[in-house]
Amino acid sequence: MAPGIPGSAGSIGARVLRAPALHSVVAAVLVGALFLLGTGADPVGAYGSVVSGALGPDGIGSTLTTGTGIIGLAVALAIPMRAGLLNLGGDGQLVLGGIAAAATGLYSPLPAPLTVVAALLAGMAAGAAYAALAAVCQNRFGVPLLVSSLLLGYPAMSFASYLARFPLKEEGSSLPQTERLPDGVELPAFGSSTVTVGLLLVAVAAAIFVFADARTATGYEIRMTGLNPRFAAYAGVDRPRLTLRLMALSGAVAGLVGAIGVLSFPYRFIDGSLTAAGHTWTGLTAALLAAAAPIGTALAALFFAALEVGGLAMERTTEVPRELTQVLQAVVIVFLAARLDLTWRRAKKKAAASPAESPADTKEVSVR
Repeated sequence: MAPGIPGSAGSIGARVLRAPALHSVVAAVLVGALFLLGTGADPVGAYGSVVSGALGPDGIGSTLTTGTGIIGLAVALAIPMRAGLLNLGGDGQLVLGGIAAAATGLYSPLPAPLTVVAALLAGMAAGAAYAALAAVCQNRFGVPLLVSSLLLGYPAMSFASYLARFPLKEEGSSLPQTERLPDGVELPAFGSSTVTVGLLLVAVAAAIFVFADARTATGYEIRMTGLNPRFAAYAGVDRPRLTLRLMALSGAVAGLVGAIGVLSFPYRFIDGSLTAAGHTWTGLTAALLAAAAPIGTALAALFFAALEVGGLAMERTTEVPRELTQVLQAVVIVFLAARLDLTWRRAKKKAAASPAESPADTKEVSVR
């Protein structure tokens, strides 16, 4: 295909080079280099240690392990965001999925392989039901989803903490944690690494999201609602029903990530362990960076996972604080927001400068 033809390699490459997300990442890297120069550090050496620490032989396993949680939560939050809905209750859905998986794994009478499947399903069901509750609060009581999803997360985390500290607490332990899951009730790992089958489960969830977004009528309705909710309503899209479905799917994926965390090392639910790393907010950042596009969201989440793991290697080898990688994440979002706002202002200015409607057109519109 010739360059410039829609769908050709040239046009795709041009769109990638013009993407605001790419510009934001490049700008953040440059700003980070200025910070490093200001402290007397070598930017090339620092960034090199980030890349080698995240993607080298000793770091790729940690990157994939960290990426399992970040990618899963990024996909979970991108599902409703694709329709213009914001789910801020990922932490609550995550911990409910984890505690449900732990309880199922501890008390299920089924054989170990079936117990693992039951624990995963229980985690997904718990996350889906709780996320759907936020949608009900909006549809029935008019509570904005942004508020209901965020506030419902706190009682969920408190409830899971109560279960880990009292009814399900490991006897004789001073830590707020459940008993270790029985032998065999765990996700298989790849060789001697910490990467488990959970990575494949998250990849399958992301692949389903990609397919549904691009190849199904529901995916079209979701994109149309995100672009223009009023037009989608005129076209017959039932927004309350769509909100309920998307929130349930979002919560199911978040609950799946929580279940994966419990069924991986250390094979128990520890109060606060699932939320301590802040993967929910990193996943939200990745979804925002990619504008909730399925493939872009997964790639952005993997990028942030590499930054997180590489930051530790950078701190060890160059004595540059790993908090620099958190600064880079924040700067990416700041530049992205500024770029999108500038694009919106330019479009508005161009529309205001366009020729006014003729009197005949104005009359015709007024009659309609």
